[in-house]
Amino acid sequence: MAVKIRLQRHGKKNFAFFHIVVADTRAPRDGRYIEQLGTYNPNTNPATITLDSEKALNWLKVGAQLTLVTRRLLSYEGVLLRFHLQKGVDKGALTQEQADQKWNAWKAQRDAKIEAKKAGIAQSKQTKAKAALDAEKKINAERAEALAKKAEELAEKERKAAEEAAAAKAAAEAAEAPAAESAPEAKPEA
Repeated sequence: MAVKIRLQRHGKKNFAFFHIVVADTRAPRDGRYIEQLGTYNPNTNPATITLDSEKALNWLKVGAQLTLVTRRLLSYEGVLLRFHLQKGVDKGALTQEQADQKWNAWKAQRDAKIEAKKAGIAQSKQTKAKAALDAEKKINAERAEALAKKAEELAEKERKAAEEAAAAKAAAEAAEAPAAESAPEAKPEA
């Protein structure tokens, strides 16, 4: 029976996550499996991978084949490096302590790289948020300036209208005053 380590799709449309499983090659993609090794969620940044590396290493030792994606995932998690180092220990090329030391050094370097990426993502989010806030402040200042200008123009129009009304009232009073003086006074009837 041919055994493969492969992905089993779960999740909803356009938001998939995967189980990493050991399955018979004749079984359907999302069908029966022999053992579940972990999960893979590509929707997060960086992608979230939970894997039982000891089980995966044991399956590799007994000859399980990898698909392309699971090969990349196991390589990313360091399982293939441990498998390679274990082959060197079995052949006598290096001791178990040397193999463990190499694997721990690689693991520390990889963890530092992941933390740097997370920090970079967080930093870029902060800079984007600050830039958006600055742009919003600039737009708000422009709007406030435009409103102040509009209010000033409106006040100017009201002032001109008030001056014109006062001038018209004064002109009307001036026109009425000579007309009233020129009209003869009516004598009251007794």
